[in-house]
Formats: sequence, C-alpha cells, structure tokens
Amino acid sequence: MRVLVIGSGAREHALVLALRRDPGVSGVVAAPGNPGMAQLAQLRAVDPCSAEAVVALATEVAADLVVIGPEVPLVLGIADAVRAAGIACFGPSAAAARIEGSKAFAKDVMAAAGVRTAHSEVVDHPGELDAALDQFGPTWVVKDDGLAAGKGVVVTTDRLAARDHGAELLEQGHPVLLESFLDGPEVSLFCLVDGETVVPLLPAQDHKRVGNGDTGPNTGGMGAYTPLPWLPPETVTEIVDGVVKPVAAEMVRRGVPFSGLLYAGLAIGQDGPAVVEFNCRFGDPETQAVLALLDSPLGALLHATATGTLAEADAPRWQDGAAVTVVLAAENYPGRPRTGDVITGTEGAEPNTEVLHAGTSLRADGALLSGGGRVLNVVASGADLAEARERAYARIAAIKLPGSHYRTDIALAAVEDRISIPTARV
Repeated sequence: MRVLVIGSGAREHALVLALRRDPGVSGVVAAPGNPGMAQLAQLRAVDPCSAEAVVALATEVAADLVVIGPEVPLVLGIADAVRAAGIACFGPSAAAARIEGSKAFAKDVMAAAGVRTAHSEVVDHPGELDAALDQFGPTWVVKDDGLAAGKGVVVTTDRLAARDHGAELLEQGHPVLLESFLDGPEVSLFCLVDGETVVPLLPAQDHKRVGNGDTGPNTGGMGAYTPLPWLPPETVTEIVDGVVKPVAAEMVRRGVPFSGLLYAGLAIGQDGPAVVEFNCRFGDPETQAVLALLDSPLGALLHATATGTLAEADAPRWQDGAAVTVVLAAENYPGRPRTGDVITGTEGAEPNTEVLHAGTSLRADGALLSGGGRVLNVVASGADLAEARERAYARIAAIKLPGSHYRTDIALAAVEDRISIPTARV
C-alpha cells in the first residue's frame, strides 16, 4: 500500500514514522512534508487546501490511501474530493468535520445525543456580550466558535480579560462561544470512527498553557504524555460508551456519518466525563506520544477506517511503558514567533527517542532553520513516565535554537501523583 500524508507538522512526521513501521506499507509520500521527514518519505509540494492539487498528486503517485492531518483541509472538504476521485481517504467529510469547524454545531450534536458538556451560549453581536458574560463566571471560558489552532480560548477569573477576548473575536467577525467552567483534569481520547464503529486509542493528556504550572496563554500544545496513571481504566469505556458512540450514532442519524479520527477532549469531574471539545483529526502533540507506543500496523488501521471495514480489523496493540512529548517553541511563541534561526543538535539517534519536526525549513547550504512557532518535538518512551521524561529532557537539552523555550514539567504532576479526579457528589 502506498500512502500519501497531507500536512507538514510534527503530527504528520509521527504519522509518517508509524506508517514506515507498517510492513504492509510499501511507500510513503508526504506533502508538503518537512525536512525531518525527508529520510522517511518522498516529499512533494502541494497546497493542502486545494482539492484539485491534492487529488492530482494522489493520482500521480498512485496512492492507495490518503491521510489528511490538519483540520483546515478537512473542514474545506478535501477528503470529499479525494473519495470522489475513487481513492480511499482517512478523514471525515466537510459535513462531518463541522464537529470541529463549528463549536455551536458540536454542541447541538451533543445535546441531541445526550452527552454531558459545558453549558454554553453563542454571542454574535457586540451589544449582547456583557449580558451574556453576566450569566457565567466566576471562571469564564471564552472561545472562538471556529478554528483557531488551539489558541482561540481564554479561561480566566478576570471578567475584563474575558470581555476583551470576546470583543476582539467579535471585531474580527467571529462568533463567540461562552461556556461554563468544567472541573477536573483533562483527557484527550482519540477514537477511530467508521460510522457507528468506534475503536479507542490510548488516552493522553495535553499541556496547553505556555508556561510551567499551566501558566500563561493557551498554545497549540506544549507537550503530552500517555498513558494516564491517574485515570481508572473503566473511564475509557465510560467515555466510549457514553460520549463517542452516542455522538457517532447521532452523526449517522443526521446523514453525516463520521469516518476518520474523532478526538474527544474531556474534563473528568466529580460527575464523570464531560466534553470540552471535539476535533475531527489526530491531535497535536498527543498523537506523537500515542503513536510512539502503537504496536499494530498503523496503515492497516487507517485503511480499514477509510474503507468502512474497521469493525473487521484487529484491535490496536500497545507496547508496555509510557511516552512523553516535549515541544520546543520559538522565541515569543504563542505570539508572533521569531523564525529563520539556525537549529543545531538534532542529529544523531538516541534509543527510544525521536526528534520530530514541526516548523522547520532548510537553507540553501543545508542548515536547519526555525520556520514556525512550535519548531520541534522530542518524543521519548520508557518503562514508565519517569523514565520517558528523563529521556525526553536529556535529548531536548542538546538542541540549540536562539531564544527558544519549552516547558520543563510535562507529565511531572502525573509522575509525582499530584493529579486526582474530584470526589463524586453524594
């Protein structure tokens, strides 16, 4: 099977790496890809948001399967175009991708499916903002109703900060979603979904805030780890049966069945799991940690999902141990990042450790340059989280990029047993 992976970040680098481990995959093309993928896949230039260009490339390289990584092409309907050309595609239709593209649509689906989520209100006019804010608090959750690359959310106890963010979004022409605050630690659960068939992968936890101790503004994600030692195993079953399957069934009922990766972001509170958000694709940076532990052929799982045969596929197998992803970010990220600086220290292989490229480019003389906000990911696995953390931080310390920064506490609270689920109400 020849696979075309659409995207250029660390998530796609992790997908390419896992696909290359699949004996059933004969070749991988990454478009546009990044310098880190060059040894693993043929790189081809493409506009990921051009249906015509993606279909032409998939046809040219004789792809048996197209895997679309980022959310924007999915929301724009690139998967529909690939399937219309007769090529198997891993990724939902534009209609189904609305579960990420419109938070209001996702809320409507959850309400119909009877799924617990935060109370919410959509504001689309500046004159309604103050009255709506009065219905929330003392912690305000203010979200961009559309796609915002993980950075359109403000969670604050400062009403003025909440108002400023909402007003800024409205000024940009974006509807605002106000939500009640959900208590409890957050979990990312990725599920392969083929209509009403749901196959969960390992649960992970993302670290969204830029600074240690979950301080500073939200980012696209500064690191992640899996598995979650504080999460009871039965909770995954509870999430699948009580959240993902009802949502998948509701999508089928609406005539927009989901096919691909449905990502449920949840808060595990005193009343059980409640949905924070849904995404229509593999999450970044959780995917990097999850796939590091996958012991099954990834290509076979993705192809089965894309061709409607997931129910017949073998359940995913996982390696023992744990994996940690640490993100190296450019100076000033998540603001406007500094780019174009030389990166050193990425060469050389370390056991159980990978350096994945997220935002890099090559200079004419072969020097590796920073080219985005999140520049590199270091992913390490170990017998437990403590060992995986030790390997990841030893590796990232050897990488040099002027002005760069990374969190030093990824998975630390889990290692130190400082995460707990709030006690259930009596």
